[in-house]
Amino acid sequence: MLAICGGTPTRDAKKKPWPTWPVWGERERREVLGVLESGTWSYNGPRESAFNHAWQAYTGSRYSCLVANGTVAIQLALEALDIGYGDEVIVPGLTWQATAAAVIDVNAVPILVDVDRDSWCISPAAVEAAITERTRAIIPVHLYGSMADMDAIMAIADRHDLFVIEDSAHKHGAVWDGKHAGTIGHIGCFSLQLSKGLTAGEGGIVNTNDRELWRRLDALRNCGRVPQAEDESVNKGSGFYQDEGHFVQSGNFRATEFQAAVLLGALERLPEQNKRRDENALFLGQELEKIPGIEPVRRDRREEAEAYFNFAFSYDQDVFGGLPVGEFREALSRELGLVVASCYEPLNDCALYQPHTKKRHHLNEEYWSAIDPTRFTLPVCESLYRDHAVTFHHSVLLGSRSDMSDIVEAVNKIHRHQGELKDY
Repeated sequence: MLAICGGTPTRDAKKKPWPTWPVWGERERREVLGVLESGTWSYNGPRESAFNHAWQAYTGSRYSCLVANGTVAIQLALEALDIGYGDEVIVPGLTWQATAAAVIDVNAVPILVDVDRDSWCISPAAVEAAITERTRAIIPVHLYGSMADMDAIMAIADRHDLFVIEDSAHKHGAVWDGKHAGTIGHIGCFSLQLSKGLTAGEGGIVNTNDRELWRRLDALRNCGRVPQAEDESVNKGSGFYQDEGHFVQSGNFRATEFQAAVLLGALERLPEQNKRRDENALFLGQELEKIPGIEPVRRDRREEAEAYFNFAFSYDQDVFGGLPVGEFREALSRELGLVVASCYEPLNDCALYQPHTKKRHHLNEEYWSAIDPTRFTLPVCESLYRDHAVTFHHSVLLGSRSDMSDIVEAVNKIHRHQGELKDY
């Protein structure tokens, strides 16, 4: 009998708990204490510099900046590329609302397009169809456990002379055809929020291989001040910043030495964590696809190494006797003692994406109409959210092979006993 119907669950999560998140150790403790004792608590300290250099070495990016969060990372990327009023930016309809909100925050118009059914990432065909004379950039989002087709996206961008800003909030360490996520487009943006695979509680990273873009990004994050030197460890004070005439309008979007301290430890263990997550995800995908009605999100052959925010798969209720996906998720949650969720809400009908609730966006009637998310049709996004999406957090993938087998058995159990839920 299924746990939701009063039976014994597949796994007693109290006796056999799932891995917890975040993970930290002695390196983080030592580095944070070092920050406290140093008195250098703000920005451009030695640990921020050390992290940037370590991150650049890890990802292959020539330049990087630590910023306040992932949303700000996208906003600053847009501003560094001089994108604003009168411009359009193509964004997938299936993403966290911040991807589109950042576009509105620079007074540009997000053009929402559909995703591919097999990857849940932005559809290159939909991107091509959405390009107009006002289009300036594409923001592909690497979602959950899949990467956008960057070969196709970059080819489209080259043909139409567009910028590409990779939203790599979920993809610390993922590799596409020899290149790290966030290093393929003109700028790459990462989130360091608590739930992400690399975290400092809050924070963000901006990557670029273009020195001039890096200088703009570094100024934009730091109240518009342009540094004299590329060495971030140079002491601030007289002579550190460029003379008047080099400033730009901006605000304070910096991260702190405390965040950098945590990241130094977190980055050390990221490769091994990613390896374990990827091995477990591959096992899960291979086993779950044997179950009728279950389709794991596609892993493109060009994805040489994957990183995860959530493990995701599609569910076909017709194969499960018409059981709605919400009831399937609840049954699976009860079997495993685990939070099982849907995907993001499509941005054309998203409770957290409400640009019309802010008066400052009412620049004029044309702009007010252009940013209305309900004007976009996103059939694949809507179908995934309404009928198919099943996800759970990447921390689960840090478990053992036995843990993964419990997940497979729980899904199999629901398939075998689906009839019990009709009367529940």
